[in-house]
Amino acid sequence: MHDLKARRWANVAAIYCFLLLLSVLFMGPFVFAFLSSLKDNPTEWPPSLLVNQLRPANWAASYRLAKQGGGNGFTGGMGPGGSLEFEVTYWTSPDQEPVPPDIVIPKRVQGGAVMALRVTHWAADYVQVADLEEVRREPSADGFLTTYRFRLVNTGDVALDTVPMDLTVPMRQQFVSATLSPNRIERLGRTQSWNNVSAGLLPYVFGNYARVFRENYSVSTGRGLFLLWIRNSVFLAITRVLTTLLFASMAGYALARLDFRGKGAIFAFLLFSMMIPQQVTFISNYLVLRDGVFGLSRLFGMPTLLNTYAGLIISGLVGASSVFIMKQFFERLPASMEESARIDGASTYTVFFRIMLPLAKPPLGALTILTFQGVWNEFFWPLVVITSPADKYPLTIGLLNLQRAYGSATFDWGPILAGTFISALPVIVLFIVFQQYFVEGISFSGTKG
Repeated sequence: MHDLKARRWANVAAIYCFLLLLSVLFMGPFVFAFLSSLKDNPTEWPPSLLVNQLRPANWAASYRLAKQGGGNGFTGGMGPGGSLEFEVTYWTSPDQEPVPPDIVIPKRVQGGAVMALRVTHWAADYVQVADLEEVRREPSADGFLTTYRFRLVNTGDVALDTVPMDLTVPMRQQFVSATLSPNRIERLGRTQSWNNVSAGLLPYVFGNYARVFRENYSVSTGRGLFLLWIRNSVFLAITRVLTTLLFASMAGYALARLDFRGKGAIFAFLLFSMMIPQQVTFISNYLVLRDGVFGLSRLFGMPTLLNTYAGLIISGLVGASSVFIMKQFFERLPASMEESARIDGASTYTVFFRIMLPLAKPPLGALTILTFQGVWNEFFWPLVVITSPADKYPLTIGLLNLQRAYGSATFDWGPILAGTFISALPVIVLFIVFQQYFVEGISFSGTKG
């Protein structure tokens, strides 16, 4: 008996470890992408899971420095007359005399020329370095650790959003630590660079995410593009979900419960359309939109449906697979429910909207997830239909713009990863909310009787 229990527990442990391994394999890339989206250099080699932005010591330091500078501890900034204190430690060999760092407040801003055009006050014009002094010198392994302290003072009467800083020391004088970890170490370790020493907690941790919203804006209107892209995708996804739920449920009910001439032919055509790849109908769909659905849109003053949301919505009002799922579900329901309602004098519309549709929550939940995910992640067709301006792009096309802006020439992949992670969140949240309906809907629609 004891051996039997031991074997059972061993089997349970083996299954648990196997499932845990699968979860790591599936979730590992997602977690690694999120960690990389927080890094200053996501392409570092070798890759590491250690992220400065996730160290509690840096959280406390970024909050404290912003408060010292007269800004907000969470959102950052340096107020007029603000002053913040900074320490940095270097290692030197016994035969080398430590040299204080050369401290420079550069005219630098993340986002390059795009953001430089929007800068009204450069920190370099107002911030001065004061009271640079050596505060400690301690022996260490094969050398000395020397700590320097200095203050950055805003001598102007303006509030500064960003205070970058560069420290440079001679060769062989190695950086050890600082009040706030640097964003980059360059020139063979001689130069340590900070994008913003008064960033505050949230911009320091989620710097790449803030850049996605701050650095992408419309040249013509000046509005932030990333929020517009999210709004456009939400509008398209919700509209397509509503049209799919309405038309798929009505068509599925008609094919499953009503008797009319040509019903078998329509269902056969429905199955046939599910077998045709989208690439086959791509050109014909494009021509239909270009000509305004055989010219009918001209009646409403629209010569073409290209570069319009109406074109995207009309071309995907409902999918054949959605109708098929609803048909399979309605066929599974007992006919006695309809017969009782019809005996009481209920019409077909009353039976559908008052009795059958409320019972269809599981497949409707499944269709909500599938349709929303499909529209939210759709790329090729919106790329063809929506061409300009950038304000009209859905999020997937906007992410392509991010790749062109940050990845092609500058290899600045942090904002690209941040934007990609943001685009994945709505689908994850939707699946968590509707996962029960999703599982039930798929299982119910696949069985009959």
